[in-house]
Amino acid sequence: MTIMIALAGKPNAGKSTFFKAATLADVEIANYPFTTIKPNLGVSYVRSRCPSADLKIDCKKCVNGERFIPVELLDVAGLVPEAHKGKGLGNKFLDDMRQAQAVIHVVDASGATDIEGNVVPIGSHDPLDDIKFLENEITMWMFGILNNNWMKLAKKTGAAGGSKPEDAVAEQFTGLGIDDVMTRTAMLELGLENKPLVNWSEEDMVRLSDTLRRVSKPLVIAANKADIAPPQNLEKLKTLEGQGYKVIYCSAGYELALRMAAKNHLIDYLPGDKDFTIREPEKLSAPQKAALEKIREFMKKFGGTGVQQCTNTVVFDLLNYIVAYPVEDEAHFSDKSGNVLPDAFLVKKGSTPRDLAYKVHTQIGDSFLFGVNARTKMRLGEKHELENNDIIKIVSTK
Repeated sequence: MTIMIALAGKPNAGKSTFFKAATLADVEIANYPFTTIKPNLGVSYVRSRCPSADLKIDCKKCVNGERFIPVELLDVAGLVPEAHKGKGLGNKFLDDMRQAQAVIHVVDASGATDIEGNVVPIGSHDPLDDIKFLENEITMWMFGILNNNWMKLAKKTGAAGGSKPEDAVAEQFTGLGIDDVMTRTAMLELGLENKPLVNWSEEDMVRLSDTLRRVSKPLVIAANKADIAPPQNLEKLKTLEGQGYKVIYCSAGYELALRMAAKNHLIDYLPGDKDFTIREPEKLSAPQKAALEKIREFMKKFGGTGVQQCTNTVVFDLLNYIVAYPVEDEAHFSDKSGNVLPDAFLVKKGSTPRDLAYKVHTQIGDSFLFGVNARTKMRLGEKHELENNDIIKIVSTK
């Protein structure tokens, strides 16, 4: 299954710029609400250090020792307060996020747009309000799903031989990646495990929806436009880190400028780099040099533009994926044709060699015998847990 990440946020927060910077896709970018009417789906990448760098082998799939592994990025239309009631572009765009495993919430850290995305003076809007409203919209959208036919569902669980409450709730959320274990855990956390569904209040249902939102749609806050954000806004966003949020200061505009400059061979830069090199300074105008120097100062302050860090944080920290490399020739870390480290797969932490085999092909997973650690040449059983950057030969009957 391909990892899909949704870009969410109010209109005019910079989502489309972020999307283009992360994917180099052609999307409309403008300074007014609802530039994005239909969701844009593109390919972005997570960045990981390729094992070839440590093994000192030549890999054609990495760039300067860095491996870029594709993930899907979904840019949905901007959300406004009460979107779950149909306001603005309404429920359709909440439904567009249904298939996403996680969310990058693009927030206008500069405070230069109000809650509905209209332009206001810099610093006049509190970015913390945007975070509250988006979480509330997703929670209330999920509550609407849960509330659908609730009494019928509740009576069904109360009947002899009926469904378990956690199973019934999970069934309501089919397609959202919520299972009975998640619902049971959430009920225990909220003290609702022994309360018959028929006696639940609306508040109980909203609290459960909110808890399941946090579990099923974890998010990173991309504090965008940090290059023009007042210090007090950045300080406000920083307080969220103590509340368990992942906050990354970024400038999608700067990232896009660097990506385009690199594409035009003006600079050497890879997404996620903390600096860049100008190839031929004498060919740049004074304004171009000044603009690049301003970007460099931002990167020194924040450790990069933040865009690549957002994607990496979602995949590796929130969703708990690692990278694994299947090979056929463990002696040369290659496939049968001699291609070194030909494939890189994102697999969940705790995955086994058999799980990796299924990633390669269903038939190979079905006929899996054992794995071999290409570095140590040790045989690995089907219950062995893979580690990040493992290189594995899969032995099967196929």
